[in-house]
Amino acid sequence: MPDHTRDRAEAAGLRGDCERCFGLCCVALPFAASADFAIDKQAGKPCPNLRGDHRCGIHAELRTRGFTGCTVYDCFGAGQKVSQLTFGGQDWRTGSREQVRRMADVFPVVRQLHELLWYLTEALTLPAARPVVADLRRALRKTEELTRQTPEELLALDVGAHRQEVNVLLLRTSELARAGTGGRKKNRRGADLMGARLRGADLAGADLRGAYLIAADLTGADLRGADLIGADLRDADLTDADLTGAFFLTQPQLNAAKGGPGTRLPESVSRPVHWRARP
Repeated sequence: MPDHTRDRAEAAGLRGDCERCFGLCCVALPFAASADFAIDKQAGKPCPNLRGDHRCGIHAELRTRGFTGCTVYDCFGAGQKVSQLTFGGQDWRTGSREQVRRMADVFPVVRQLHELLWYLTEALTLPAARPVVADLRRALRKTEELTRQTPEELLALDVGAHRQEVNVLLLRTSELARAGTGGRKKNRRGADLMGARLRGADLAGADLRGAYLIAADLTGADLRGADLIGADLRDADLTDADLTGAFFLTQPQLNAAKGGPGTRLPESVSRPVHWRARP
């Protein structure tokens, strides 16, 4: 079935637009020296690779220089929202130390809300979600309104409570969507499948919400119509896997996985560039 999530996401500003952002992900977020990051960085402190024009000085070499985590991350458009709307286009470089701190604190909040907007936007493209369309639209409007609040209101917001409210609706959407895939629906919600040998596995219509699939071998697996919301796909091998019609799959999840030209993807995401670079 056709999936127009990507077009809707573009129109709704749910894709990162670095041209309109002040490099907030390179300032607000902390990271520790690990397999994903070459150095330690505190929240609110600019990354040493961030240039004066808010661009990454090693963007083309991030993976080879030990910053794989940066290539996986996606703000779902929260960066430009906080930069241009929440703080009215005021560059953190020209503001006070307090301004930097507030932007660093607000950015993760808006990022969470934008991720919810992504899921709700995709849910509205699923034909099976027709019974809950009105509720989805209301949740979408409410979430969008929350993203337009003042910095003070955003910092006081109970994002967890709102996520819980939206999640009930997304769960119902998932049930409706997976009911139409046919066959036995496997429940692997939150399952520990790290390193699991799932080559060629039949996971069509499976509930994989929050499943740990780190380094799992999913080569040739059938994941058509599966719910992948929150599934950890870091280093999971999706070579020749079929994810056609899989839903609630985000670009960061896919960027963290391995795959190739034979991997079949839903239209809501793009094939990661580094997949093509693999030998």
